Amino acid sequence: MIKGIKATTLVKPVMLFLAVCISAYSWAQDPEFSQFYATPVYTNPAMAGTGQCNGGGRAVINYRNQWPSLPGTFVTTAFSYDQHFDKIKGGLGLLAVQDVAGEGLLKTSQVSAVYSYQLEVTKKFWMRFGLEGQVIQRGLDFSKLRFEDQIDATRGFVNPTNEPVVSNKITSPNFSTGFLAYTKNFYAGVAVHNLIEPVQSFYGDPAAKLPRRYTVHAGSVIALDRRKNPNSTFSPNALFMMQAKFTQLNVGFYLNRGPLVSGLWFRQTFGQYRNSDALMILIGFRKDKFKFGYSYDLTVDSKRAAAPGSHEVSAAIEWCARAPQHKYRVLHCPDF
Repeated sequence: MIKGIKATTLVKPVMLFLAVCISAYSWAQDPEFSQFYATPVYTNPAMAGTGQCNGGGRAVINYRNQWPSLPGTFVTTAFSYDQHFDKIKGGLGLLAVQDVAGEGLLKTSQVSAVYSYQLEVTKKFWMRFGLEGQVIQRGLDFSKLRFEDQIDATRGFVNPTNEPVVSNKITSPNFSTGFLAYTKNFYAGVAVHNLIEPVQSFYGDPAAKLPRRYTVHAGSVIALDRRKNPNSTFSPNALFMMQAKFTQLNVGFYLNRGPLVSGLWFRQTFGQYRNSDALMILIGFRKDKFKFGYSYDLTVDSKRAAAPGSHEVSAAIEWCARAPQHKYRVLHCPDF
């Protein structure tokens, strides 16, 4: 330890420096949500306009705090709006996402416009095709970085640095697409994000791109009591996601009983980072047009001692279309 500088004084600057080094030189990665059906437009652009009330509107707010026991980790916030319109034969959506790492050191903001086209294959089978146009910006706060030449042996980080300051913002276009097929009780979809793989390097490295994110998801809705309580359902689901060297599989279920929703999931990663990652526990409440959900990711792998879990909250409101949407076909899908 440097004389006169406490270890606790060094921990946070070192962590911030490591965070920016990782983001500057390695593959960037999209944020993810455990409640992926509570972020429908983010999960798959083809889900724009799939609200439950006759194709009416849906507005959703999502918040995720990953590993809050560690200083300067990841906080992600999202807002989305989507609605079906017969006149354009599909749905429109807007999506805004902000991801903050390192206590504001690194910020990534995304704003998207989404269109999904609905195709009626038969009276019992439908498809949707989605396209998303996006502007993405990453910002780096250099005032929070600490370098070796700033250290004074007795006073700590007080000297100016001679390190060159690179561009602290990167803005680029981005595009994503998705496909969804569904019947009354079954649904499956595929989405490909970051189609053009925009460059995300603050140092101008053309190889430091945001890699494509591939998502495959499927599930079913099984009524438990069709006569007395048609809203009582069991919904097994699976989601597979791959981005660069990171691959994961989420498997689990939702259980709907009246206004209450519960769920249990298991997340497994594969490939280079193979491990049993987390159990995801969800409790939700639905009343008329409103819904609220809370989930906790319980870490089960070797990093549990340092990062025991993550918190996630979703809140949404849905409203019915003013005029009947005769061509709309409802997607029976979990809300969380």
